[in-house]
Amino acid sequence: MSSEAISSTEYIKHHLQNLTYGRLSDGTLGFAHTPQEAKEMGFWALNVDSFLVALVLGCLFAFVFARVAANAKSGVPSGLQNFVEWILEFVDTSVRGSFSARNPVVAPLALTLFVWIFLMNLMDLFPIDFIPMIAQSMGVHYFKVVPTTDPNVTFGMSIVVFMLILYYSLKIKGPGGFFAELAFQPLPKWAMPFNLILEGVNLIAKPVSLALRLFGNMYAGEMIFILIALMGATWAAASVGSATMFGSQILLSLGWGIFHILIITLQAFIFMTLTVVYLDMAHQEHH
Repeated sequence: MSSEAISSTEYIKHHLQNLTYGRLSDGTLGFAHTPQEAKEMGFWALNVDSFLVALVLGCLFAFVFARVAANAKSGVPSGLQNFVEWILEFVDTSVRGSFSARNPVVAPLALTLFVWIFLMNLMDLFPIDFIPMIAQSMGVHYFKVVPTTDPNVTFGMSIVVFMLILYYSLKIKGPGGFFAELAFQPLPKWAMPFNLILEGVNLIAKPVSLALRLFGNMYAGEMIFILIALMGATWAAASVGSATMFGSQILLSLGWGIFHILIITLQAFIFMTLTVVYLDMAHQEHH
């Protein structure tokens, strides 16, 4: 953020704007300097901050788990090994309870989704201005640190899940069986057009609901943190009961942060569980 005074609306818009790279109005490639420029870049623009943070967290997850696997001991395990084994057991139990078929891809996919989404959500607990201020000191005017508040990220993950649903549906049931599942239920065969509409909407709703649920909950959480920070700045500017107001803001931030940890974990778990359930449905042969 700039050191000069800005309005509440500008503060909110600044924190909700991604660092966007794409084609500028003059035809050259570069970073958008305003939200309007980012909007004009269109579909092929890249939100660099979301991509970089998601990539770093994904690499961190892979590195830590690979390091623990390589150094695993059968005797007394380290604290980190205990923690990783607890996560593995938790995900394995969840998958066994939701997935009835046999597929070596599902459990690793579930583990990756749960840990990766949790880490991306966890970025929401960083002080709202901390990383953006560091970025601005380096000449980067926009930087959002929570990838899951970017619909491009959540839809990207849900589309991959959707492609897996289609792949396994066609592989297990065959093209004819997959079509029959869409066309001949829940109504009798004579109502095939209505069945196709109903089941088609139900099929498309799976990735859409996965993406929007995660995005909506994390976006709302980020907005609350922004409003808490804005409220603290307003109290400081008013200089009215500053000590009491500052203490109230700290308590409010801590209270929401503790509650938000539950939301962060729950959203990662829901995305993982629904993915496993959808893949289990794709593995069920049509009768």
